[in-house]
Amino acid sequence: MSLYQYQQQAKEHLQQWKVGALFMEAGTGKTRVSCELVNSVPELDLVVWFAPLRTIKSPAGVASVIDEVNKWSDFKCNTLFVGVESIGSSDRKYLDVLQQIKEARKPFVIVDESIKIKNMTAKRTRRLLEISKYAEYKLILNGTPLSKNLLDLWAQMEFLSPAILQMDLTKFKNTFCKYTEVTKTLNNRFQYKREIITGYENIDYLYSLIRHYIYECDLKLQVRQIYNTLKYKVDKSSLETYNNIKEIFLNDEMLMYKNNNIFLEMTQKMQHSYCCSEDKIKTLRHLFKDIDESKTIIFCNFIMSQEFCRREFPKALVLSYHQSAFGLNLQDYRNTIYFDKNWDYAVREQSNHRTYRVGQTADCRYWDLDGNIGLDNLFNKCLEKKMNMVEYFKSLSLKTLKEKL
Repeated sequence: MSLYQYQQQAKEHLQQWKVGALFMEAGTGKTRVSCELVNSVPELDLVVWFAPLRTIKSPAGVASVIDEVNKWSDFKCNTLFVGVESIGSSDRKYLDVLQQIKEARKPFVIVDESIKIKNMTAKRTRRLLEISKYAEYKLILNGTPLSKNLLDLWAQMEFLSPAILQMDLTKFKNTFCKYTEVTKTLNNRFQYKREIITGYENIDYLYSLIRHYIYECDLKLQVRQIYNTLKYKVDKSSLETYNNIKEIFLNDEMLMYKNNNIFLEMTQKMQHSYCCSEDKIKTLRHLFKDIDESKTIIFCNFIMSQEFCRREFPKALVLSYHQSAFGLNLQDYRNTIYFDKNWDYAVREQSNHRTYRVGQTADCRYWDLDGNIGLDNLFNKCLEKKMNMVEYFKSLSLKTLKEKL
């Protein structure tokens, strides 16, 4: 199968350099282009492919990144597939990979989902930057548009080559980020300062530095994405539990600290209280009278939801958001059900592209299950406005938050 025109353009553009970045929207076939670029380099003796562990060890019946690479290429050298999380969590794995790259004569290093290279305080990021020093050929893959994560660019470009930006992180922030320093007071005694990014500047200059080394591409298919909402009623028992949790968490002491972990724990427990409501299950059973269960993905937040859906709908593919929303190629499916809501817009956007991707021949349909409860309304608002729900909660007064929930 020949390359699509945009894939050929990406290959031709990045073939000119020894390092490069594919900022191509999820579903555009970054893996295929990557294989072509690796194959274009003669006499490689090692390929190291870093990817999220969930894409290397994918669910049963779902193609892994190893399957995808083998589908498009047969590298004529030693090939390692390494979970990017392992580099931060396992000293043994990190040192083993680092030693193999050091000993290789001509290695090629690829980081899939390079959004994982961003936090400079993270051990994973520091170790990947150390590994990058010993490879001449490097490629990063990112399904998030360049404009959505400018602050994360420094570490990603530093991984490719310090010669691209030629500035440290502090200079990068001072050159391209507009930020303000906010002082907060706790209990009228303790103060702490926090920098908040308020915008970006000198973007044309930034693009002039990196444009040779990146290729950007949006996904355009001849099939449609069709979104639907199914309403259901939360049962009385679940609603009572939900309200009890709300009263426990929403008090003056909690509001004074406005701790992120408290808000997250509260929303998780409140959502868990009604995640398997009777009418919700009934609504889904009714939907499966009209759609093919075996062509359907069900995304869940909770283990209880996953176990329930696997038991009730055994032909469907039941997945968790954070383990499976990124990276997997699920083009054999065409229906996606969001059984539990998730407020993270990036996760939601990526989950859409498990089915809507190159090679899909059918329209992709999505269903949200929408309960008659305040928390679901807030989930919807945060997704619609692309807001961080925790930060939104922290901006509300105790009275307003209770009313909205």
